[in-house]
Amino acid sequence: MMRTLSPAMRHQARVLAQQAAGNSAPGTVTTGSQYELMLYQLAEDRRRLKQIQSIKSKITLKATLLPNYQEWIDGVLTAGKGGQDDVLTTILVWSIDTGDFERAIQIAGYAVQHKMTLPDQYERDIATMLLDEFSGAYLNGKLADDPLRAVQILSQVNALTDGHDTPDQARAKLHKALAYAQLAVIGEDEKSDLVGTDLAAARAAYDNLQRALTLYEGVGVKKDIERLERRLKKAAST
Repeated sequence: MMRTLSPAMRHQARVLAQQAAGNSAPGTVTTGSQYELMLYQLAEDRRRLKQIQSIKSKITLKATLLPNYQEWIDGVLTAGKGGQDDVLTTILVWSIDTGDFERAIQIAGYAVQHKMTLPDQYERDIATMLLDEFSGAYLNGKLADDPLRAVQILSQVNALTDGHDTPDQARAKLHKALAYAQLAVIGEDEKSDLVGTDLAAARAAYDNLQRALTLYEGVGVKKDIERLERRLKKAAST
């Protein structure tokens, strides 16, 4: 099994990934002995994960395993032509799970551009998965620790998935998370004045809350809209 790669082995893995990805046209499946090796490694690692019941322990193991796939991912992103790659799409999900959100966005851009699919066990398309997992990462997870970073990342997810046919509830949840992140950046104290960039952010948050409500009435933002309306009316009167 592949565990720790020397610098020479990492370089070779990237070169082989570039070759395999460069020979796989959009609409086809990536092939080649190196890809088969990566699939085998992935299957072995997934078996290890299935033996663990704790979600936190699974995430810890994924974080340990991810470095073994980074050279392959770099090679695909550098030279790939869009052939279906189950290694890449699985690592996309693992990157979100472990909180490596910037890397996940990088991979997602390539996967969405080339209309890739997730392996069968995920039972969702990539756009829906991105909406679900990133909004959840803010509303229930690590992304909430840095609201400014969250605004940037959630905005990228919104742009990446724009125009894709996804469940209204999933997109509503993304707009809710983005609005909450924008409000967290400016602060939610109703007594504070909204001016300049804070006022612009508040208006953007209001638009996102309204969009979320339009998409799914049960998204749970009506009270947030009422509170924000009061703040915006106060800003308009000063």
